[in-house]
Amino acid sequence: MPQRLFSKSCTLVIAAGLLIQLTAFGIARSREDGNRLQRKIDDIVANGSARTPKSKITPLSESEVNSYLAFNVRDNIPRGLAQPEISMVGNGTLTGRVLVDMDEFKRGRDTQDFLDPLNYISGQVPVTARGVLRAEGGKGRFQLASAELMGVSLPRQLVQELVGYFSRTPENPRGFDLDAPFDLPAKIRRIEIKQGEALVAQ
Repeated sequence: MPQRLFSKSCTLVIAAGLLIQLTAFGIARSREDGNRLQRKIDDIVANGSARTPKSKITPLSESEVNSYLAFNVRDNIPRGLAQPEISMVGNGTLTGRVLVDMDEFKRGRDTQDFLDPLNYISGQVPVTARGVLRAEGGKGRFQLASAELMGVSLPRQLVQELVGYFSRTPENPRGFDLDAPFDLPAKIRRIEIKQGEALVAQ
């Protein structure tokens, strides 16, 4: 259960549902890097489950995170999303890219407004975004700066709709709220986003 919670929280932190995904291309990925991150996650969860967790900092590289997404959890990525990638810019900033199946998204929408431009987009399209992750004192919050669909700027309301739809769970049917803080799992106290890596402090 702690590892499942960690994986869900990682998904939110990594993607804020879907939208912390790369604007730079060509990031190296390998199964070895993905497995290395899995071992780090296992160690973080085990330490967080201890009666008295050790004070430690675990570095997670950009390559490890993208390899983990490509190989280790590829089958667990929400239906309708593909090829998520992340870039760790530094100073808390994340940018990213993901392919979104607009037909899958539209099937679950409540609105059928014929003036809504999203109703006229079909197939897989790239969504990119940029934002800042602040994670201190056991709490995290993602501050969205910008998002684009096929190079066209997306209003925050539509970004929230996309994030909410693809991050839905039975426990949280409305999905992730971009404006809401969230608890960090496994007794993580802080996550620092540096250039090319994240430092996870317990």
